Amino acid sequence: MSAVDIITALLGLLAGIGVFLVAIKIISNNLESTGGNRLKALFAKTSKSNLLGVGIGTAATALVQSSGATSVMAIGFVNAGIMSLVQASAIVLGSNLGTTITGQIVAIGFLGNGTSMISASVILAALAGVGAFITYFAKRGKVRRIGSLIAGFGLLFLGLNTMSGSMKTFTGADSPIRDFIQGINFPGYSVVLVLVGIALTAVMQSSSVTSSIAITMYASGLITINQGIFLILGSNVGAVVVAILATLGANTNAKRLALFHLITNVIRVFVFLAIVEIIAAATHQQHTIGHLFERMFPEVPAFQLSMFHTIFNAVTVLLLVPLIKPFVKLCEKMLPERLHKEEEKKAFAPRLFYIDEHLLKTPPIAMQQTKNEIVNMAEIAMRNFNLSCDIVCTLDFTDEEQFRHNEEQLNYLNREIVRFIVKLSATQLTGHDHLYLSTAFHTITDLERVGDYAENIVEYAEKLRDANENFSEIAVKEIRDLQNKIDDLFQKVMKAYVAKDFLALAEADKLEDQIDDITDSMSENHIKRLADGTCTPDVGAHFLSLCSNAERVADHFINVAKTIRDFAH
Repeated sequence: MSAVDIITALLGLLAGIGVFLVAIKIISNNLESTGGNRLKALFAKTSKSNLLGVGIGTAATALVQSSGATSVMAIGFVNAGIMSLVQASAIVLGSNLGTTITGQIVAIGFLGNGTSMISASVILAALAGVGAFITYFAKRGKVRRIGSLIAGFGLLFLGLNTMSGSMKTFTGADSPIRDFIQGINFPGYSVVLVLVGIALTAVMQSSSVTSSIAITMYASGLITINQGIFLILGSNVGAVVVAILATLGANTNAKRLALFHLITNVIRVFVFLAIVEIIAAATHQQHTIGHLFERMFPEVPAFQLSMFHTIFNAVTVLLLVPLIKPFVKLCEKMLPERLHKEEEKKAFAPRLFYIDEHLLKTPPIAMQQTKNEIVNMAEIAMRNFNLSCDIVCTLDFTDEEQFRHNEEQLNYLNREIVRFIVKLSATQLTGHDHLYLSTAFHTITDLERVGDYAENIVEYAEKLRDANENFSEIAVKEIRDLQNKIDDLFQKVMKAYVAKDFLALAEADKLEDQIDDITDSMSENHIKRLADGTCTPDVGAHFLSLCSNAERVADHFINVAKTIRDFAH
């Protein structure tokens, strides 16, 4: 084997890995886009059943072809406080099983190798061309995404072919490289290979890629089955690196979830290695596990390793399901919640409730959470409007601190949701999702303006207090009636916005017209009170301004509901 042969093979191997990585990314992105609703439906089914959580984690990982993405999603949900630590732990555990699907797909590519049949990987690689043609000629966005997904699967097998072809250069007759690699059998070599698997997964940020490379190396004859087993075990532990990186800057519960992922994956691998050593000592044979899978699947070597990967994860994950809660309690003890004075201040600081940067890895989920965050912002805006009415009617400023906190929260949400939407817009989204995000900018502005008008009303209350004046009982009753009508409007607006309910939108339109009539009537009544001396000019000016501000609040809420005309269809 000449130096040119070695360099050519290494370059081919690098090219194959590159194509394979790009293919995984294309497949993952397009599966998220085309299966986004299914993904959202899966996570909506989280319950107290740990076994169901494991199933959801498995299915979600199979859908997006990335255990790291599923783990990051779960961390994002825990960080946002919308999923319990136990629920998220079950999902993370299931992601370990879902990631074995990629290995099975890779093994399929080796069907027909070494026979008179055309290799399955060659046939499947042709999907790259089929998908490219569909993408090029399709007019509908959904068809183009399906074409891109097909092309991604084709590229995956093209990369597999390239890698396999390059590795065969090193497995020729009397290959010193193959003999050297397969001859690695010193005491503790299994631990070294596990560490290599961890390192490769940490660098490539994908356990699926590491396990696929190991399967390809074994199917090409470059490594033994036992060496492949230890590399795959390392990839299981290395997958945790993605989750750990995702918790940087996250809350304590998110860090506990990453710790749970680390502990359970290390235990699964450690216990297996211990069992292997015990069996080897009892039988005086070093490769019992490998030989077992060679006998179980003698026809296609790639399936020997991919089936080990699946069976190992299935058995160890199912064994750990009853132990999820004890492990979660252990993680809570290892990472206790420490709230010092500075942290207590942070606990009351403005924050995001539903969206998290980690969710950007799964745009369909991020879309739903963005909508939830906007609905949450609307509820805070309405609470502050009600507080402002309470304060101006009673001149009781007991809740003013809560009002100021809400106003600060609204300003924070206005900035941070916009920032998140800008980043989300840069991801791979459907045309419908882009349309929704374009309306979301206006919705956020409308809600922030509601907060500003509520702040104006509290300022009128402060001026009344400072002047030792107040509204008359009749004026207060009118304000309360207007407040109740705006509250009814808000309920219809939220129903229309959340459920895309056009009937609720029509009802909200009618209420908004009634509010206009009420504020006109309040202005007329105020003029009569001025004439008969019931109200002073200064108090009357504040009353008129309040009416105008309340009418603007109703206008901004109805604007929120009307956005469904742009994106509902």
